[in-house]
Amino acid sequence: MADIDTPNGRALTEFAEDLLQELQVHFQALTETITLKMEEMGNRIDDLQNNVTDLMVEAGIQNTNKEQMT
Repeated sequence: MADIDTPNGRALTEFAEDLLQELQVHFQALTETITLKMEEMGNRIDDLQNNVTDLMVEAGIQNTNKEQMT
């Protein structure tokens, strides 16, 4: 194994640090993407729930969102 004080050791250390930095950047980007997708999905679920409630009201069904949640 290369000693850290040798050129090969320093190169290996730099490579490992660069790789970890790159992995961190990719992980952060993935985390942001997943968070955004989850927020979008939550908004779509809210819209769907509102549409279902509107349809139920139009159909004369007495159950509303508030009643369903209790």
